[in-house]
Amino acid sequence: MPPSLTWHTFPTPAAQAAALAEAVANGLRHCLQTRGHAVLAVSGGRSPIALFEALSRVKLDWPNVTISLVDERLVPPRHADSNAALVRRHLLQHAAAAARFLPLVGEQTDVSDPAAALAEAEAAFPTPDIAVLGMGADGHTASLFPQAPQLAAAVSSECRSKLVHTSPVTAAHERISMSLNALAAVPQLLLSIQGADKHAVLEQAAAMPSNERPISLLLHRANVHCQVYYAD
Repeated sequence: MPPSLTWHTFPTPAAQAAALAEAVANGLRHCLQTRGHAVLAVSGGRSPIALFEALSRVKLDWPNVTISLVDERLVPPRHADSNAALVRRHLLQHAAAAARFLPLVGEQTDVSDPAAALAEAEAAFPTPDIAVLGMGADGHTASLFPQAPQLAAAVSSECRSKLVHTSPVTAAHERISMSLNALAAVPQLLLSIQGADKHAVLEQAAAMPSNERPISLLLHRANVHCQVYYAD
């Protein structure tokens, strides 16, 4: 079954970030109007910073929005590589400072004990209405990395956990990540990528599911539709 993708192409990263912020805001507004609350899960890395800063200024009923993470490194919350620290610096400011934030790693989390950290995060993790994903040049999304020893379990259709522990072979730090089943269950999936190289990787992933490009496993899941926001 071919994946369901809708491409939105922009001439610059700034235009991409503005359009993506508008799409996220509209999705949150819909949830707020229909249910009175909304849950947004975001990714880390450098590329979401422009999105975060644009979204932080949007007028929304932020007190009824919960923000969490698609994945996190098992590092203290104030570590330079912490996705939570990135969200606090660039998203939880201006209007969005009123949102509720549920990080995957807390101040008291024992980051040296992945099993305990995972159990703690799983117990508090909300079910997202919207998830903003990124993709690495190796085809990973969230922290579902090719070659990670836990990948097969994390992407199994039998996985019952919303969150999983992964040990990337090609990246630093142990991780907590949404499982493939949890990602596939998110009603609105938005994927942000930049550059011709990642465009080519995503096209390869869309052509055939393979553990070598974990994002392909998500794209080929039944009933998954992904909105791709791409800038050259």
